[in-house]
Amino acid sequence: MTVSIDTHSACVDFPIFDAKTRSLKKAFLGKAGGTIGRNASDVVVVEALRDITLSLREGDRVGLVGHNGAGKSTLLRLLAGIYEPTRGSAVVRGRVAPVFDLGVGMDPEISGYENIIIRGLFLGQTRKQMASKIDEIAEFTELGDYLDMPLRTYSTGMRVRIAMGVVTSIDPEILLLDEGIGAVDAEFMKKARTRLQELVKRSGILVFASHSNEFLAQLCDTAMWIDHGQVRQQGGIEDVVRAYEGDDAGDHVAHILRELAASDSERDGTASDSERDGTASDGERGA
Repeated sequence: MTVSIDTHSACVDFPIFDAKTRSLKKAFLGKAGGTIGRNASDVVVVEALRDITLSLREGDRVGLVGHNGAGKSTLLRLLAGIYEPTRGSAVVRGRVAPVFDLGVGMDPEISGYENIIIRGLFLGQTRKQMASKIDEIAEFTELGDYLDMPLRTYSTGMRVRIAMGVVTSIDPEILLLDEGIGAVDAEFMKKARTRLQELVKRSGILVFASHSNEFLAQLCDTAMWIDHGQVRQQGGIEDVVRAYEGDDAGDHVAHILRELAASDSERDGTASDSERDGTASDGERGA
């Protein structure tokens, strides 16, 4: 099966049936962002996404930028199948791994080890597959004996470690990643980022929402600026970030991209030297 994402004029609306209730209205706006309108039944709605058209194929790496509440997370949830388009269409072909709702598929009353298995099953793995990975995941989390204790005894950061360990152990066809996964210490996040980079290399398609231009430049090839639920601009990471945040941010991304290109070139050169050394050694052995 071909891995792909296709949306055409996709919209996501959240109805507010009692628009006079300010607290309810505020709750929806806080989650979805977007603009306020009315549907055909004259019900007040928050238009979280409007006219989103995408066509992604295997190998695509797309970063989403925009302010909080712009619609980035809503778009990820649309692509994950959590939200259905109110209008338009969204067709996703491939096994999806969503890395944004880390609490889903975890049970506070069972141990960390058991939650590793359960979380893996939620992401489409078999029990046998998870059993073969559990030691490696446990080592990554650095939680030690805590893994024998119920999840309800864990801090938020400890739960994130388990969720990150599981999700980065699989081979997704489509990876939907939201950087809002904080709550862990900086040293562990650095370790997790390296593991996420390896995960991205194994995935077919990546859609990544982030406020970190450095991380976007490291993981993505193109970017999309979401503003009030609509696509403002789509293209190269440097161009999109420059339009969204200004020249200083654009120059910073350009610098990162140059460093990454130089690093890749140096690594390729080292590999070529190793190959030449290996060929020479083979020749010498043949002689």
